[in-house]
Amino acid sequence: MSTETLNGVAELRAFLRGLPGVDEVGASERAARLATRSIKTSAKAEAIGLAISMVDLTTLEGADTAGKVRALCAKAAHPDPADASVPRVAAVCVYPDMVDVAVRALDGTGIGVASVATAFPSGRAPLAAKLADTRAAVEAGAAEIDMVIDRGAFLSGDLGKVFDEIAAVKDACGAAHLKVILETGELATLDNVRRASWLAMRAGADFIKTSTGKVAPAATLPVTLVMLEAVRDHRAATGRQVGVKPAGGIRTTKDAVKYLVLVNETAGSDWLSPEWFRLGASSVLNDLLMQRRKLATGAYPGPDYFTLD
Repeated sequence: MSTETLNGVAELRAFLRGLPGVDEVGASERAARLATRSIKTSAKAEAIGLAISMVDLTTLEGADTAGKVRALCAKAAHPDPADASVPRVAAVCVYPDMVDVAVRALDGTGIGVASVATAFPSGRAPLAAKLADTRAAVEAGAAEIDMVIDRGAFLSGDLGKVFDEIAAVKDACGAAHLKVILETGELATLDNVRRASWLAMRAGADFIKTSTGKVAPAATLPVTLVMLEAVRDHRAATGRQVGVKPAGGIRTTKDAVKYLVLVNETAGSDWLSPEWFRLGASSVLNDLLMQRRKLATGAYPGPDYFTLD
């Protein structure tokens, strides 16, 4: 159920409208300024390892097969088979019908299985269907559910519907954690990103996530900055910590490090762990592995050294 009881949609709307507006120019400038921060070579290996441990390795294609999912799980457990010191990724994310395959493949690794549910990526389905989707994934062994909000309802002002759906899905999750995808590329303004972040947290989200990866733009530094400010302020106000997951468009080690700096400088070091920050960016893993090997050996591995996902 929801983490707090609301006295109706009017209170929710008043709370969200009472949030301070976002200075879009200022947010963009601050994000750009933090993106220029460099880290020392001695700290780069640690940052790369931390970023690897935060990756949600993902396959969400209509052509997914059990074999592809098993191969992805093998990579999740052993990102670099030639180097056992490389950390495992945080989770493997798949469609609900592939959860049981991933759970069996990851048995004994300590890696969780995440599943997109609730009519991903559109969110356009009756609530009963969304709840059935969620329960099926949890019963199959998913430890995390990534749900997408009804952006149409949010943008048309039907905040109560969005709140109630998140709270109902949270209830259906049971012990599984709930990541709420805002699909920020469709929210138009940073003010809407802030409001949607707070709405999701008040409805019970354990994580707030930028994007499905199916809509452009996906994750951006200014959007993630606003979401990090929201979780920081939410913990200060309520004592409950909520995680953040930027997803989509993060392709290089340099990109990943920018996000780690953003986390540290905005929310603080308490969020610098896979428990509270994830990277929804499967394509970045190979670059992280290549950069890690370059630091260790002085040379980049060949382009076919790591599997392509």
